[in-house]
Amino acid sequence: MEPTAAILSGFAIANMVLLGILMFCFAKIYAKTKAQLPIGMIVFAGMLFLHNIISAFAYFSMEQIFSHEVFPYMLGITIAELGAIVVLLKITLD
Repeated sequence: MEPTAAILSGFAIANMVLLGILMFCFAKIYAKTKAQLPIGMIVFAGMLFLHNIISAFAYFSMEQIFSHEVFPYMLGITIAELGAIVVLLKITLD
């Protein structure tokens, strides 16, 4: 596996871990309040989780198809997504 593909996969897996924590937090909030917003946030986080599953799978299995010039841009997008998830998790936990 190319080092860049391994790095991208690592960030995608980190995103999945944080999204799993977020979905758990939103489920606890829903159980306490029965509000609809946490359900929407669970669906939103679930879609991002699915996106990261597909991305990690693609990085592992189809790296020979990707142009290597694209990897830095994909890494930037994945790191930006990780940053946004961290901010959302911090806000949720506060």
